[in-house]
Amino acid sequence: MENASDWSGMQTGLVQATSDGGTTTNHVYKVGIYGWRKRCLYMFILLLMVMVIINLALLVWIIKVMDFSVNGMGKLRIVNKGIRVEGEAEFISSLYATTLESRKEMPLKIESAQNLTLNARNRDGQIVNRLFLGDHKIESMAGRFVIKDQHGKVLFAADNDQVEVAADSLKVTGNGGAVFGGSIQTPLVMAEPGHQLRLESPTRSLEIEAPHGIALESMAGDIAATCLTDLKLESATGSITLQSEVIVMKNLPEVDTSYKTQPVDSVFQLCACSNGRLFLAPPSGHCREIGRAHV
Repeated sequence: MENASDWSGMQTGLVQATSDGGTTTNHVYKVGIYGWRKRCLYMFILLLMVMVIINLALLVWIIKVMDFSVNGMGKLRIVNKGIRVEGEAEFISSLYATTLESRKEMPLKIESAQNLTLNARNRDGQIVNRLFLGDHKIESMAGRFVIKDQHGKVLFAADNDQVEVAADSLKVTGNGGAVFGGSIQTPLVMAEPGHQLRLESPTRSLEIEAPHGIALESMAGDIAATCLTDLKLESATGSITLQSEVIVMKNLPEVDTSYKTQPVDSVFQLCACSNGRLFLAPPSGHCREIGRAHV
C-alpha cells in the first residue's frame, strides 16, 4: 500500500464545466517516475557518474604517462618536415619513409634482432634494389653497385658486364693472394716495398699480353721465370735483347762432333757480335755471319 503523500503533485485530470454550473472529471492519470523505478534510476545515474569519473581519471593518467601534447607523444614530435623521435624507437612491423636521418652531430643506429632488409621500389611497386643484412652475410640486389668517396669519385662499380675498381691502387693483403677465374686487365701489377710479386697458374697456362709493350722490372731484386717443360721467348718482327754485365747460361749440353755417327746437321755454334747480336754458325770453323742469320 503506497501512501497518499507519494501521489501528491503526481495526479492530474481533465475538468469540464456542465450546464448547471457543476464540473465533471473525465480522465485521471499519473505523471513521473515513482517508487522502486525512481530508486533504480538514481542508482543508474550514480553508477554512470562513477564510470565517467573513472574514465576521466584513466584518460588523464594515460595522457600523463604517454606525455601527449599538441606537439606529439612522448619522444615522438610532429614537426613541419615529418616526425622526429628523440631517443630509441622500436618498430614491430614494416617502416615506410622517404627520408630517415639523425639529428645534427648525432649518430643514426639501426638495429634488428634477426636481420635487416632495405627495399627500394619503382612506380609500379616492384623491388628494384635490396640490401639484406643477415647472419654472417650481406647481400645486395641491384642493377649496378657503386661505391663512391666523399668527393663523389667512383671507387668500385659492378654490374652484369664488368667489375670496375677505380681507386688509385688495389691492395690484396691476404696470404693466399688474389685468385682470378678469368682474365684481368690492368696497366700495372706491383708488390709492396719489401715483398715479392709472384704470378702463378698452378694447373693451366699464364699469358701476359699487351698491344704496345710488356716491361718486367725489379728495382732491388731478381726476376725468376720457372716452368716444367719449355720456356719460349719469341718476337715476331723485332728482336730480343738481354742487357747485363754478365749473361750466364748454365747446364748447356756439350756435343762431341768427332764421332761420325753423330748427326751434325742440327748442331751449331752460338756466336755473338760486338753489338750483342747472337747468331748460329756451323759447328766447325770460325764464327762468321752468313746472310744475317741470327738468333
